[in-house]
Amino acid sequence: MNIFGAVEAGGTKFCCAVGTGPEDLRAEVRLDTRDPVQTLAAVVDFFKQHSDGLAALGVGSFGPIDLSCSSATYGHITTTPKPGWSNTDIVGYLQSHLDMPVGFETDVAISALGEARWGAAQGVGDFIYLTVGTGIGGAVVSNGQIVHGLLHSEIGHMRIPRVSGDTFAGVCKYHGDCLEGLASGSALQERWQMDPEKLPADHIAWQIQAQNIAASLVNLIVTTSPRRIILGGGVMEQQHLLPLIRLNVLKLLNQYLHVDELSPEHIDDFIVAPGLGNRAGMLGGLLLAEKAWKCA
Repeated sequence: MNIFGAVEAGGTKFCCAVGTGPEDLRAEVRLDTRDPVQTLAAVVDFFKQHSDGLAALGVGSFGPIDLSCSSATYGHITTTPKPGWSNTDIVGYLQSHLDMPVGFETDVAISALGEARWGAAQGVGDFIYLTVGTGIGGAVVSNGQIVHGLLHSEIGHMRIPRVSGDTFAGVCKYHGDCLEGLASGSALQERWQMDPEKLPADHIAWQIQAQNIAASLVNLIVTTSPRRIILGGGVMEQQHLLPLIRLNVLKLLNQYLHVDELSPEHIDDFIVAPGLGNRAGMLGGLLLAEKAWKCA
């Protein structure tokens, strides 16, 4: 029986797993993200230790990344703000050291794949997965497929209207006060000078955060018309935040779109938490690996 490997490559940690699905994860490891050589060598060591029956890998990476198979830099992380990681050839390194097919996607896209198969997007062909963590990323799924065009989605760099009275400059090195610059975990840390997990539930930070995220969701609703939005990532583990976001989405829409899903009675089923929790990425990586094996 073929088994598959998954790599959820994040700016803070690399999560690796071997298995076939939620009920069959045979090995897992969390590796700190260091420099590319050290980090990728540790990934290779893990999969060599669990290589019996291993047929392919699925890698979901922080980005931006090059997903164009005809490009000379396919499989690379490109202009990332992560120090030392620009122009890193992830796919080439893993293929050369493990000699197997490697599927490649964004980290948020593999989470969307996992949620579509086993989580909160089962049976929903058109949805958005947005992750709010150290950074912010998103994947748009249409008719069951991740949407790509010139590049992959960079929802985190959407421009949103400023909350009235907010003068925080933002932390994005490219855009300052884009969505990621204002509402990521890094932005919360810089804005309030403390770990976001330690901010009290009644702190003004969460009202601002809810308005910023809601503004981005309204932009996505009116442009891509999803049937569901899934909000994941470490910042969204604050249990009081999701209800605040829903309320602000309804306020901003102002009853413009007359569909049941966007009514106060049904908004809780439209904007939801991940069904797979923090396992969505690893499980989606297994699906990506299976696809790479079938296409090899």
